[in-house]
Amino acid sequence: MRWLTLYARSRQVPASLAAVVIGAVTVWALARDGGEGPGDPRLPVLVLAAGAMAASVGLGGQDLALDRTAAIRWVPRRAAHVLLAGAVVGTVLLTARALGQDMAATAFVVRDSAGLMGLVALGAALSGGQYAWTLPFAWLSFSFFAPPPTSAPMQVATWMLLPPGTAAGTWTALVLAVVGTAAYAVAGPRR
Repeated sequence: MRWLTLYARSRQVPASLAAVVIGAVTVWALARDGGEGPGDPRLPVLVLAAGAMAASVGLGGQDLALDRTAAIRWVPRRAAHVLLAGAVVGTVLLTARALGQDMAATAFVVRDSAGLMGLVALGAALSGGQYAWTLPFAWLSFSFFAPPPTSAPMQVATWMLLPPGTAAGTWTALVLAVVGTAAYAVAGPRR
């Protein structure tokens, strides 16, 4: 168990977890005054994206050269890190929902947290751990300001805001989760 504690500390998991919880509590407090209504997906997506971006800090170690020379298998650890971070981000939002603020359906939270963590992992594999947050931030920014989706490409582009059960949103999130997690698990963070 000591290696798990050391791994969590080296990946800044306590700080990331604190940022995820603080972000969710802040949005939960803001959503209590009515806001846009229970059907508006922007607040839950904002919580999930902020959580995924906070978790992205831990996708790069302190010294990548040291990580690469370690005599342990990194592929399962990296994949588990991404999957566990996605589960924690989704659980924090579902906990806020259990406390009385119904912000999003469970299927919506699962889909978006998986897709956003895959996007963060892809960002870490392409740009490094310190810039892993840029892909979800850019995609979220585009989704917030894009016109309502009327075509399949626009549905793919705004998958985060689509209702649960939408084929384009589900498949986009699934592809991002699988490709991002696999790329990060195999290649690791870029130097």
